[in-house]
Amino acid sequence: MLRTTDRGLYCEAGDFFIDPWAAVPRAVVTHAHGDHLTWGCDGYLVSHDGAGVTRERLGRWGSGVDAVAYGETRVVNGVSVSLHPAGHILGSAQVRLEYRGEVWVVSGDYKTDPDRTCAPWEPVRCHTFITESTFGLPIYRWPSQRQVFDELNRWWAANAAEGRVSLLCAYALGKAQRLLSGLDPAIGPILTHGAVERMTALYRHGGVALPSTVHTTDALRAKATTGAIVIAPPSVTGSTWLRRFGEVRTAFASGWMRVRGARRRRGVDAGFTLSDHVDWPQLLTAIDATGAERVWVTHGFTGPVVQWLTARGLDARAIATRWEGERDDAAVDAGDDDAPAVADASAAHESAP
Repeated sequence: MLRTTDRGLYCEAGDFFIDPWAAVPRAVVTHAHGDHLTWGCDGYLVSHDGAGVTRERLGRWGSGVDAVAYGETRVVNGVSVSLHPAGHILGSAQVRLEYRGEVWVVSGDYKTDPDRTCAPWEPVRCHTFITESTFGLPIYRWPSQRQVFDELNRWWAANAAEGRVSLLCAYALGKAQRLLSGLDPAIGPILTHGAVERMTALYRHGGVALPSTVHTTDALRAKATTGAIVIAPPSVTGSTWLRRFGEVRTAFASGWMRVRGARRRRGVDAGFTLSDHVDWPQLLTAIDATGAERVWVTHGFTGPVVQWLTARGLDARAIATRWEGERDDAAVDAGDDDAPAVADASAAHESAP
């Protein structure tokens, strides 16, 4: 059904690519993060929920976006194609392909944890499942989302009580909005970097309820930053942009914060373990839920996952892709608050350091 090429996963029967990493005539895209979305394709098939952020990311190529509802089937040269919720970010999708009785599913990036900012992941039964393995080691086990948000709000409240501004670093698309959904606005004002504000506006337009935010430029002009929390891309740490807020405490939210030393490497005051990818037990449970007999494993800790699956009788192998997974060391959206949004391979994701 699918094979790897120098331009990405290719469906020969349907003559289209899934998340290609070079411009192609027809692309089926799992989500709008930069390592899954390539500029210059003639046409893009995406989920209806993800159409807005995809068009924003593509800029002048956005006119080529065709959107379908989750579960809606398109037949492309005899191949039935449908998109199903992946639970990663707004509009993220798993791609289901059916041809001559064979069913394949490409997961893209996914998580099974609850998330108020996107449709929840759904298991899709298939013969072959292509899965990410960003956190494919037993040490990666996430605390509850409620616990993380409680810790985050306590950290913010303590900083506000001491007269400090809190900087929370988060990728402009996806993670920033998930964090916003868990903040307690009673603590103080919530300020957003321009890149975050643009994506947040699209989330709101898509019907996602989020607390009120103020653009950082407006807050600075009004001198209304006391006790605030600022949501900004990680690239602002250490920049001149940050100096405008006075005394600041910094934090970063990522699955990599589960590993000792990750906070120190990032040079932040606090770290919160929150990922938009599955942890080890969720990964194994998700694979089992598909009923797949064959599993292809991509980016991340592919070796341990393949070994574990093979030992349990599945036909498993690693495949090479340019998808990066979750980063904690990426240069993401520009630190200039007034700069246009930057859509690059790391702006959306969190990948191993």
